[in-house]
Amino acid sequence: MKVKLQADADLHHVIVLALLRREALIDSQSATAATLASLHDIDVLARAAEEGRALVTHDQRTMPEHFARFIASSNSPGLIVVPQHLPVAVVVDDLLLIWHATEADEWINRVAYLPI
Repeated sequence: MKVKLQADADLHHVIVLALLRREALIDSQSATAATLASLHDIDVLARAAEEGRALVTHDQRTMPEHFARFIASSNSPGLIVVPQHLPVAVVVDDLLLIWHATEADEWINRVAYLPI
């Protein structure tokens, strides 16, 4: 099964749009569609896990720590941390590589930092 992605509220929306423009078949959901804007990080991780989606975030400061706390008691479909300075094209290429070359079960409880 392919990796399903969930954009965090802090992820630049242009990344989500560019990703879907490059690969219309990818299952990627925006933070707006998932109503994540006002949720605490742990709740965002729980919502993504409930839907079987790896969370894609720019939050390098707090999200990895919250992710570690979350997976201590629950399973997560994964966390992908994207530095804000990366060009959109690099982020999209890496997310597409993840989607094409890996399976969802390879991402359970895993953190990845882009670029790959």
